[in-house]
Amino acid sequence: MTRLAVIIVNYRTADLACKSLASLAPEIAALPASCALVVDNDSHDGSAEKLASFIEEQGFGGWARFMPSPRNGGFSAGNNVALRALLAEGGHEAFLLLNPDAFVLPGALAALVARLESDPHIGIVGSRLENPDGTLQRSAFRFPSAGSELERSISLGPVTRLVNRWAISFPPSDVPHPCDWVAGASLLVRRRVLEEVGLLDEEYFLYFEEVDLCLRAARAGFTCWHEPRSRVVHLEGQATGVTDARNARRRMPRYWFDSRRRFFLKNYGPARTAAADASWLAGRVVGSLGRGLRRAVKGKVEEVPERMLLDFARNSVFVRGFDW
Repeated sequence: MTRLAVIIVNYRTADLACKSLASLAPEIAALPASCALVVDNDSHDGSAEKLASFIEEQGFGGWARFMPSPRNGGFSAGNNVALRALLAEGGHEAFLLLNPDAFVLPGALAALVARLESDPHIGIVGSRLENPDGTLQRSAFRFPSAGSELERSISLGPVTRLVNRWAISFPPSDVPHPCDWVAGASLLVRRRVLEEVGLLDEEYFLYFEEVDLCLRAARAGFTCWHEPRSRVVHLEGQATGVTDARNARRRMPRYWFDSRRRFFLKNYGPARTAAADASWLAGRVVGSLGRGLRRAVKGKVEEVPERMLLDFARNSVFVRGFDW
């Protein structure tokens, strides 16, 4: 059986990381020669001490270990700290990147490994992500395009349905299926993929790094699959606060715009990036007008991040140019 290494990167969410690690214990036991590595991204809040103590106190030392990072370089950099160490050691054929706010359910790891082993061309496999109440989150996607940017920015019932064919997310399915990319909250990657296309791009501080990895893997001839039998409870946004539904109107951080910008310019070039930015802006204007009318009539508050249109425009290629 494929020998698996699980990587959890923590930044000031030690309690969540401990819970995530605990959920792995029975799953790791069922997978011979597998292990977990917890990286602390220089939290400076007592996380490092708490995580190291938790591993020792719970008796997880036989399969889990703690590794501090000397800096907080973001999600990609934190994972790469562990990946470099594990690749240098050898012995593991696949690596699971698991968020600290994600908790695996029984059989989740075995299902991922089974899907990976079913076809040597499969390079990446993603889990089915669920809310604590069992409702589903989006976890399988198509690569971004000008069409998908239009669809995702409108967010206005009747109009959205007209452009739904460009939707970036696949509808929920109980059947395993190929897709372009999967959510990084629980992403299994084959060792050979990393050896051929490289590690995560550390120029992404947070967000779009998994999209970039999946695109590089696809261009190298690997396929990506969504495996719904691998069920993972994901407290979406709890580790970052950015996509937390409880803070739906929170302003998007600069690094989100930087990551999106890097992905499009790096992978699609100036012309397609300009088309994607224009599509998003057009969709947001149309959607905002429609939601404004609905708010005036029904009194509903617009559930979008504050100043999103202005922030996006300021970070578009039409203002910042094409350097990345």
